[in-house]
Amino acid sequence: MNGTHQLADVGFHAGELAVQRRAGVEQNAARLSCMLDPAALTGGIPGFLSDRTFLVISGRDRASRLWTSALTGPPGFLKAQSDTTVAVRAVFPAGDPLHRLPTGQKIGMVTIEFATRRRVRINGTLSVSDVLLIEVEQAYANCPQYIQQRLLARDRSGALGSVRVRHGSTLSADDRGLIRAADTFFLGTANPERGVDASHRGGPSGFVRVDERGLWWPDYKGNNLFNSFGNIAVNPEASLLFLDFATGQTLHLSGTTEIEWGERGRFGDDGHTGRIARFTLQRSVAGRLLPARETAHNPYPPNPALTD
Repeated sequence: MNGTHQLADVGFHAGELAVQRRAGVEQNAARLSCMLDPAALTGGIPGFLSDRTFLVISGRDRASRLWTSALTGPPGFLKAQSDTTVAVRAVFPAGDPLHRLPTGQKIGMVTIEFATRRRVRINGTLSVSDVLLIEVEQAYANCPQYIQQRLLARDRSGALGSVRVRHGSTLSADDRGLIRAADTFFLGTANPERGVDASHRGGPSGFVRVDERGLWWPDYKGNNLFNSFGNIAVNPEASLLFLDFATGQTLHLSGTTEIEWGERGRFGDDGHTGRIARFTLQRSVAGRLLPARETAHNPYPPNPALTD
C-alpha cells in the first residue's frame, strides 16, 4: 500500500459524516476519528486475535454479491502474521455463500469473545485464499454494548460436510422464526471507495422485526462513528447473518438496506434514536453451517426494552 492510498483512506468518509451530522454527534465522533487511521496490529491485539475461536467475515462471492458468514476454529486459527497482516486458517464449507472466496477483494471482519463481551473489527484486502491472508487497513476495538454472553463449544460431529442448504429469494416460516428469536446478528456493508465492513448487532430477542415489507431493526446508541450506516448512506448493499447458536442453524441474507429517520420513541424505536434500518431481501441461503454449539447464555443486562 503506497502513501497516497493510505492518505485517501484516512478519516471519516462522506457517508459517515452525513449520518453523524444528521444525528447531531459530529463533535463526539471527531474525538474518535483516530480509530480509523491505517492499522498497526500492536499492543494487545495480536494476543486477542490468537485466542479467538469465532470470526465473522463480510465479502463478495464470485458474482460480486455481498454476503456475511462465520468461521470457527481452535485458538490460533486467527493470527497476526505481522503488524499489517492477518492469517485465517479456516475455509468456508461447501454451501456457504462465501465458499471459495475470491482474492483481491476488500473484506471486513469482526471477531468476538462473547464471554467477556470484547470485539475487534478488521478491514483489509484478501490476498491469498487457501489460508485467507488479509492485508490489514483498519483494526480497532469496539465497546461491549449489546453483546450477549455466550460459551461456544466446537461441534465435532463431522456432519457439516453433508449439510444441505436452501437457496431462495423469500423468507420461509422457519426463517422468520429464526429472525424473530434472534438476539444477535451480523451486518455487512460496503463503500465503493473504502471497501467492506462487518459489524455486530445485538438486543433482546425480537428486536429484529419481520413484516409485510421485509425485516427491520432499531438503531441503538453506540460509538457515534456510524461505519455501517455511513456505508448504507452512500451504497444500500447489505448482507445479514443470523445464527441459532443452540442448533448451528444459519441464515444468510443479501439485499439492500435503507435508513429511516423519524420521531424518537415512535413504534419500534427501542433505542430512542429516531433511526431504524429496513432491509429488502434479494437472495438467501439457509442451512446448518455453524460448527459450534452454545453451552451457556447470559443476555446483555442493559438491552433496551421492546416498544411494541
